[in-house]
Amino acid sequence: MQAILIGVIGSGLEDKRLSQLAYETGKEIALREAILICGGLGGVMEAAARGAFDAGGITIGILPGSDKKTANPYIKIPIATNMGHARNAIIAQASDALVAVGGSYGTLSEISLALKMEKPVAAINPPVNIKGLKTARTPKEAVEYIFSRLNNKAQ
Repeated sequence: MQAILIGVIGSGLEDKRLSQLAYETGKEIALREAILICGGLGGVMEAAARGAFDAGGITIGILPGSDKKTANPYIKIPIATNMGHARNAIIAQASDALVAVGGSYGTLSEISLALKMEKPVAAINPPVNIKGLKTARTPKEAVEYIFSRLNNKAQ
């Protein structure tokens, strides 16, 4: 069976409420034995990675710079791209589905790319409402949605 990679995207800035939601999202992903992929830095990315890490999951960080050491401490596999914001396309492409937690322009670019690639995307407190984007109230609801969509694709 091939590994399922779930991207968690959102703001790199610290926000306690969004960080708690991201932590729970990361944990839900790991409990389903999927691999969490994110931008590897702070804010939502660090909180989601910590949630997956605490639940025994695998975490991949797609970093904007050239130094793997910039990854947050919960990233098990850091990938330094030296591509800046262009790394958002890598996250969208590498992920089987995405969960957005808050966010702004960078998050919006990842959401748009993933939807264009016809991948399931759920969002908690999304930056905007876009056709095809599933708005979820809780991390559990978001993760259940993307897994239900992935299971339907596999059949």
